[in-house]
Amino acid sequence: MRWTLFNEIVAMSWDTVRGNKLRSFLTVLGIVIGITSIVGMTSLIRGFDQQFRDLISGLGPDTIFVQKFSGISFASGKSFQDLINRPNITSGDADAIERSAPSIGIVDLSYGGGGPGTQQERIYYRDQHTKPLVIAGATDRWPYAVQLAVESGRFFNATEVQRRASVIVLGQTAANALFPGRDPLGKQVRIGVDAFTIIGVMAKRPTTVFSGADDFVIIPFTTYAKRYGLRPDLANKGQFLSAQISAVPREGVARDQAMQEVENIMRIRHGLRIDQPDDFEVVTQDAILNLWDQISQAAFLALVVLSSIALMVGGIGVMSIMTISVTERTREIGVRKALGARRVEILWQFLLEAMFLTSAGGILGILFGS
Repeated sequence: MRWTLFNEIVAMSWDTVRGNKLRSFLTVLGIVIGITSIVGMTSLIRGFDQQFRDLISGLGPDTIFVQKFSGISFASGKSFQDLINRPNITSGDADAIERSAPSIGIVDLSYGGGGPGTQQERIYYRDQHTKPLVIAGATDRWPYAVQLAVESGRFFNATEVQRRASVIVLGQTAANALFPGRDPLGKQVRIGVDAFTIIGVMAKRPTTVFSGADDFVIIPFTTYAKRYGLRPDLANKGQFLSAQISAVPREGVARDQAMQEVENIMRIRHGLRIDQPDDFEVVTQDAILNLWDQISQAAFLALVVLSSIALMVGGIGVMSIMTISVTERTREIGVRKALGARRVEILWQFLLEAMFLTSAGGILGILFGS
């Protein structure tokens, strides 16, 4: 390679790229599409993963959830029939944990948190209505259990829960849909034919790619049970809808200690022998994130591989066009050789043309992907 001719080779390569605008544009377009898909998909995946972790972290790092079953149950290979035949979580379970677990400071019993059997209905105000929203029932301690503040008004109290009061606390979606720029407190909305008085609006949850983080309304769990014909005090088996208990340890108490107390109380409540497995699920934020890692790693890898196919197609396009370019320019190559050009110098010219095209496509692809 005669490096004194390198500047001339670069200039000739650039002139060739400029002289074949349509061919160069199509080559660059293939690379742009491939790089854009890689950068965009990777960014979406990272954002999706981080926002899900932020959403789970918002539940509280120490909060302990007691459920009939969860996604962790399915991940462990248990059959749906066995899980559905487990006894329901009852209000008596929540009372027992609150009464007998010295490590637990806050206990909430809730229905309809988004799991199996969750009720979804439209909320009506005069001639307006929302899209179908999750109807949740909870105790007066729900905001402390899930660590979500009340933005305006108040949450219902223990007396309203006990009396099955027709009061409701709106999530941000319902409040914005029915009362844009207005104060909803004191207004009456309907769920079906039942009227409820608005006493509060919950704060907005962290923005996530999961649409629906704020698509809920909360009513007392006793009112919820009455409306949907549930018996919170009966552990009926075979039902698809069961309550969930959220327990928050006292300050300074280790979460593992609190979990052990909760598990022991639940096993006694359900009359389980030492050799019998739990017929309930005790999960924490860490367990949910571990399950998410198992699910997401394979799915995210598959998405990246699929998006990489677009980049591979773009690369094949460059190879094809450059191969055709060499074939079309046989006469030019022959003339250059006759004038003394060496094989390596001609090779460098074509390589530089490909570098110009792919570099331009790479830069544009990164910009579009970002």
